[in-house]
Amino acid sequence: QTQLVESGGGSVQSGGSLTLSCVLRGYTYDKYCMGWFRQVPGKKREAVALIDHDGNTNVADSVKGRFTISQGDAGNKFALNQVFLQMGNLKPEDTAIYYCAVDGKWWLLTSPLASDFAYWGQGTQVTVSA
Repeated sequence: QTQLVESGGGSVQSGGSLTLSCVLRGYTYDKYCMGWFRQVPGKKREAVALIDHDGNTNVADSVKGRFTISQGDAGNKFALNQVFLQMGNLKPEDTAIYYCAVDGKWWLLTSPLASDFAYWGQGTQVTVSA
């Protein structure tokens, strides 16, 4: 059973930094597209940054230069992979619930839509105050 476990959200002031972590468990395929979406009330869930099994990335223009996505081995026999989102120079408009997602359709990297992703984490709140 595929599971995504997120951590690292919180509250910071404008200009601050946070790092989100997502551990992927139980995923049995070699190829994937995995990463972060965010959502605020009344708006669609939007892609923030994603990475595929080869390490290719796609970062939204709104966060490019401020956010970095990376991946690494969680070092745990129960965990296949771990993805990090390093967020710097945070702005109030970055306030949202951030969700980790993964899907075996690795080609989603180039045009990621939330509706195309099969597996989701529970979400973690990021709040940036002015």
